Amino acid sequence: MATIDSSRFLKVLSGKRQSPVPVWMMRQAGRHLPEYLNLRSRAKDFLDFCYSPSMAAEATLQPIRRYDMDAAILFADILLVLDALGLNVRFEKGVGPIVQTVETGSELGTTPVEKAVQRLSPVYETVSRVRASLASGKALIGFCGAPWTVALYAIEGRGGTDKSSARIWAYQKPEALDQLLSDLVEVSAHYLAEQVSAGADALMLFESWAEGLPADVFDHIVTKPNAALINRLRELGVTVPVIGFPRGAGTVLPDYVSNVPVSAVALDTAIAPSFVKSALPVDLPVQGHLDPLLLIAGGQAMEDRVRFLLDAYSDRPHIFNLGHGVRPETPIPHVERVVEILREGH
Repeated sequence: MATIDSSRFLKVLSGKRQSPVPVWMMRQAGRHLPEYLNLRSRAKDFLDFCYSPSMAAEATLQPIRRYDMDAAILFADILLVLDALGLNVRFEKGVGPIVQTVETGSELGTTPVEKAVQRLSPVYETVSRVRASLASGKALIGFCGAPWTVALYAIEGRGGTDKSSARIWAYQKPEALDQLLSDLVEVSAHYLAEQVSAGADALMLFESWAEGLPADVFDHIVTKPNAALINRLRELGVTVPVIGFPRGAGTVLPDYVSNVPVSAVALDTAIAPSFVKSALPVDLPVQGHLDPLLLIAGGQAMEDRVRFLLDAYSDRPHIFNLGHGVRPETPIPHVERVVEILREGH
């Protein structure tokens, strides 16, 4: 296990500023790496890849070897939870995930939590393998999709939409929505607890579809379920830090951090550092938030923005990251240059 004494990443999550600033990048393991593409070609399909501990562990470790990141993040997918709960989940090339939809909101409850958590045991083996291969100063992040984001796929059946049908469903079926979110809170808490038992040093909640919600709806389907999930984790005895990522939260971000007991908050591409400075507690660790498209463009504009973000958050605990994930067309030298600037202390 990494420890606060050995890991700059964990020191930041405990509230301590670090220089150089630790760095990792969302989707750092993936399609921009040739070694990943070679590995992926050996899997029958994407679910097979995620459920193969040797392959998933290798994918998790590849960006650590290449870039010397301060943290690895488990290679998995947020929809594994729905697969474990008995919904049909498949990934189509060029389309993305296709998920069996729910109608009443109670469908997930037909599979006992214990059975679902057991179905995810290959993920825990992946965590164990990665932790055994990581140096003590490198942290391992476990994760899951936050309840609303995962629920959205169960309601709409796919990604790539404007999310309007899921929100209409939520308005029309409030009791079904609450049941769906409650079931996801419970199984996700146990899933994350098992990841920690297997060796994860920190956790992250990906609320990828929090954008565009009215404040009252955001509170009901994002803030409260995220808080419930972390509180359930603590009831289960999990003590590791938790990073929340309510992507697109905008001006309700202060309400989120006030009501969700996160150890740190990840910032999306659109959030302004001046807003963070004025609206969030100065002792709250933040993670973010270089534009992934700027990482593709590279050059002086990228370098200037990296340095600007470092300066903007120099008065608080800060982990450098992107505002969303690394895209497949990202040039490897651009990632290397960002890490180089950070290691120089800019």
